Amino acid sequence: MSAQDHASHPILLRADSQGITTLTLNRPQQFNALSEAMLDALQAQLDQLAADDSVRCVVLAANGKAFCAGHDLREMRATPQIGYYQDLFRRCSRVMQAIQALPVPVIARVHGIATAAGCQLVGSCDLAVASHAARFAVSGINVGLFCATPSVALTRNVPIKRAFEMLVTGKFIDAQTASDWGLVNQAVEEEELDATVAALAAQIAAKSPVSIRYGKAMVYRQQQMALPDAYDYAADVMARNIMEEDAMEGIDAFLEKRMPRWGPPA
Repeated sequence: MSAQDHASHPILLRADSQGITTLTLNRPQQFNALSEAMLDALQAQLDQLAADDSVRCVVLAANGKAFCAGHDLREMRATPQIGYYQDLFRRCSRVMQAIQALPVPVIARVHGIATAAGCQLVGSCDLAVASHAARFAVSGINVGLFCATPSVALTRNVPIKRAFEMLVTGKFIDAQTASDWGLVNQAVEEEELDATVAALAAQIAAKSPVSIRYGKAMVYRQQQMALPDAYDYAADVMARNIMEEDAMEGIDAFLEKRMPRWGPPA
């Protein structure tokens, strides 16, 4: 399914192959800014993917020179009303949370710039691979707008002093710095970007889908808990996971020195 822009232009593309779904932002002339239509398209796809048991991994990519330049400022400026802005940022926040709530891992494939809500989009993904040409910023402060909602994702990826410096200066960091700080998993040469992302997605898709789904949900939930509660919760999840057929099969395969045969997610 592809969302349609005002001129029947597909602003979000979807491709499916061997359990891996790729969603591609497709507003290259607007640097893939998150217009209302783009947010709606992303939300619709994420809702659909959440209910699709055949999906093992999602890749979030973009066409054109930029990954994502954040919100569509021209569109935002056209409606200077507090209610409109509150609704817009709530909708964007729902998309970011839907990425994290998706049962399967989401990999950001980042090239060019990822600024403001575009940087937030990278931070909201479970994994990210960037080309060395990528640049990251939360640059709203440059136009008098502190990147409040992007700061939520940024400060959950990057140490607070690093994040705060980015937020109050609007400065760009390069891909290697983003990797060193934890915003992305790795930075690679541009010609290696597709192959690196594909290899990572294939590694995930080869694992037990049941276990991956248990694990993603558990990791984010335990982060919000006190340490004793986190261990209690994790122990219960692990006990439930080991009772699944995939875990039994995986252990048997290891003991029998053969490849496991995974079943579909429950």
